[in-house]
Amino acid sequence: MAMRWVKVPLVPGLVVAVLSLLAEHCWADGGGPNLAERVIWAVNAGGEAHTDMHGIHFKKDPLEGKLGKASDYGVRLPILRSSPEDQVLYQTERYNEDTFGYEVPIREEGDYILVMKYAEVYFAQSQQKVFDVRLNDHVVVKDLDIFERVGHSTAHDEIVPFSIRRGKLSVQGEVSTFNGKLTVEFVKGYYDNPKVCALYVMKGTLDDVPKLQPHPGLEKHEELEEEEEEETEVGEEGGKKSTSTAPKYKVQSGPRTPNPYAADNSSLMFPILVAFGVFIPTLFCLCRL
Repeated sequence: MAMRWVKVPLVPGLVVAVLSLLAEHCWADGGGPNLAERVIWAVNAGGEAHTDMHGIHFKKDPLEGKLGKASDYGVRLPILRSSPEDQVLYQTERYNEDTFGYEVPIREEGDYILVMKYAEVYFAQSQQKVFDVRLNDHVVVKDLDIFERVGHSTAHDEIVPFSIRRGKLSVQGEVSTFNGKLTVEFVKGYYDNPKVCALYVMKGTLDDVPKLQPHPGLEKHEELEEEEEEETEVGEEGGKKSTSTAPKYKVQSGPRTPNPYAADNSSLMFPILVAFGVFIPTLFCLCRL
């Protein structure tokens, strides 16, 4: 019996869909691009070129000598939550006395992640450096206070997922026209100058982003938030909504400041003792008269 070949017309859209599914399957099986290959742009702000433990190559800051100021003030400090070989990504930074930013060329559609690296190495309390971050005029990070988030000399990553499809940029529920350039801006606020230590853009999802080392204070904060949410849900189911006004836990960067009102009050007795010391001899002398 002779075999008969049947010609099936190929639909372009069907071919693209099949290839996309095959690509996703290969990525899931580990056969796709590794993390470093997914990164399309990376810069070590205020510093030299560096390749991190994941193979991501951060280029030397292209704004050097053009805009803002570079600082390596943090090199004298060990950075918590960061591997020793990659601490340089949090020890150097670029800041400016006004809004500044970087332009990232993106030629392909897809899902992307913007990762911005920070560490507060100068200020030792919150409300000293607070600023916003914009992505093509979309505010994606509002009132960033690094010290308030994680404390002093501690690594902190801000992660912003976005997508580009059919000439449109979609980020955090907002959509705008995309012209092939992603502009990441650090917006001057009321408290000091905006800054960034390092940043990169990669193709992928949130699950693809490397996580920083655990922070005990942050873990406790997250646990307390989960407990508060559970208590609120239980209260709502029972017809009573939780109205607790207890302050949320904040990460401590050092020992707590002693309460000045808890000091020894024995010094307050000194004037009274002096008064008694003067009054009794005077009374004795008057009785002798």
